[in-house]
Amino acid sequence: MSSNYDRWLTREYGFSAFANGPLLDFWRTREEAEFIGLDNVPIRYVRFCSPRHDKVIFVSTGRIESFVKYPELAYDLFHCGYDVMIVDHRGQGRSGRLLDDPHLGHVQNFDDYVADLSTFYKLEIAPRQYAKKFALAHSMGGAILALFLAREPQNFDGAALCAPMTGIYLRMPGWLTRNILNWTERRPLYRNGYALGTGSWRPLPFVVNRLTHSRERYRRNQRFYADYPELRVGGPTYHWVRESIQAGMQILQEAKNITTPMLLLQAGEDHVVDNRSHTAFCQAMAIAGHPCEGDAPLVIEGARHEILFERDDMRAQALDAIMRFFARQT
Repeated sequence: MSSNYDRWLTREYGFSAFANGPLLDFWRTREEAEFIGLDNVPIRYVRFCSPRHDKVIFVSTGRIESFVKYPELAYDLFHCGYDVMIVDHRGQGRSGRLLDDPHLGHVQNFDDYVADLSTFYKLEIAPRQYAKKFALAHSMGGAILALFLAREPQNFDGAALCAPMTGIYLRMPGWLTRNILNWTERRPLYRNGYALGTGSWRPLPFVVNRLTHSRERYRRNQRFYADYPELRVGGPTYHWVRESIQAGMQILQEAKNITTPMLLLQAGEDHVVDNRSHTAFCQAMAIAGHPCEGDAPLVIEGARHEILFERDDMRAQALDAIMRFFARQT
């Protein structure tokens, strides 16, 4: 593990050479495929497999993201001895959009994401009979995975949640947010429109971003959207926000059903998800008799929301903790 850690800790110094050399060669080995999800929505995914691997890591990505953003993480997991599979959630990435405006972040029911994950598991992961199966999730993907594990806890041998969306960071009082969302829910013109303060996708300069301190990784991710305009997703709809808030509450209610060994990583400077909800989630797990690793969130001090796209020092700390946690489950 130490040799991997050392490489992770110094990657940004030669990031361009790495991205255009070994990483690009690795990306070309991918297998892309598709299945039909709930309500006939096409769901795209990618996998990296080797006959030498008997373990797999499924990656559940965050809102607006695509597997196109994740080659570096897939490369690192693969070279730690795991097959890697990543799904584009409905309404984003290369999967089917749900509204006429492809920039709108939308879902009809949050449980639709969970149903897609269940279908994918039965289609791709279960038939391969891996010795060990793990899941790694970021943000919205963490909320999806948590709900999946509450209903099918035996399907993975361990799960790591990075800045999971167990609660959304809100800039107005909760009562006011609920009143606005309930009002828009009864008015379709607003219900499926951009939530207050958001709009279609637009590039933001690095200096104003709230996601990462890594200039190299942020610029690379912005280039993906420039090169592949079909990947762009802007702000969420009011209905998506309402569904996601309700999903966070549902996760806390169903946490008692999650028996899968769990590691929760928290970004110390997160302004996207509500870090207080992570404490509540870990407490709910502990009360049920199956606490998260360490009985509390593992805080990556100084990190912004996208922990796995942070500067080398913070990213290496998180990735090392995840790999050690998975190794303990084997």
